[in-house]
Amino acid sequence: KQIFNEALQKGTMEGFFRLISYFQTQSEPAFCGLASLSMVLNSLSIDPGRKWKGPWRWFDESMLECCEPLEKMKDKGISFGKVVCLAHSSGAKVEAFRTNQSTIDDFRKNVMKCSTSDNFHMISTYHRGVFKQTGTGHFSPIGGYNAERDMVLILDVARFKYPPHWVPLKLLWDAMDSIDQSTGRRRGFMLISRPHREPGLLYTLSCKDESWNSIAKYLKEDVPRLVSSQHVDTIER
Repeated sequence: KQIFNEALQKGTMEGFFRLISYFQTQSEPAFCGLASLSMVLNSLSIDPGRKWKGPWRWFDESMLECCEPLEKMKDKGISFGKVVCLAHSSGAKVEAFRTNQSTIDDFRKNVMKCSTSDNFHMISTYHRGVFKQTGTGHFSPIGGYNAERDMVLILDVARFKYPPHWVPLKLLWDAMDSIDQSTGRRRGFMLISRPHREPGLLYTLSCKDESWNSIAKYLKEDVPRLVSSQHVDTIER
């Protein structure tokens, strides 16, 4: 309570109140990524574009499968990259960073950014073992920051295991700076906010099937560049 009150007085709990209104428990042991994302999307009031139940338009874990089959995620979980894909194709703006693409100082600045505004939320993926918790890779939203103590509040979506808890920012960075054995890549964090425009179909296709990546890149980047050039006829070749 003391850590929370200190952060509240300093204005670094601004994102907490929206997030806590949509705090949920993951419905399956491997659904931490889906639960974290649906919680953040709902807190940002992003329209899922379809009904959940009855007349209600609401994000639920079961609706987040455009980038990976739900049954596969139920069995194997989901990777950092696929959560980024889901967030983007669900209508959010996403800035994603693995630890080898950022620094602890940049991470701290981004935590501060999310903690002093309710327009941005952060999801972190980390290895529980660094916290001496049971389990391995995990996703959860960041609910706040105490700058004086340099501690972050993790809103753990596995509420059947752990309640929300404060951890030193350096320790969270160390937990993120680990290798996901399923992909061979480092973990990290993502900032999620409302977009200025809807995600494109090509982006969703490129996430869903990696074979689309080169085609999507050509259509999104190369064709517009060719059209804007003086030699438009080269497109036909």
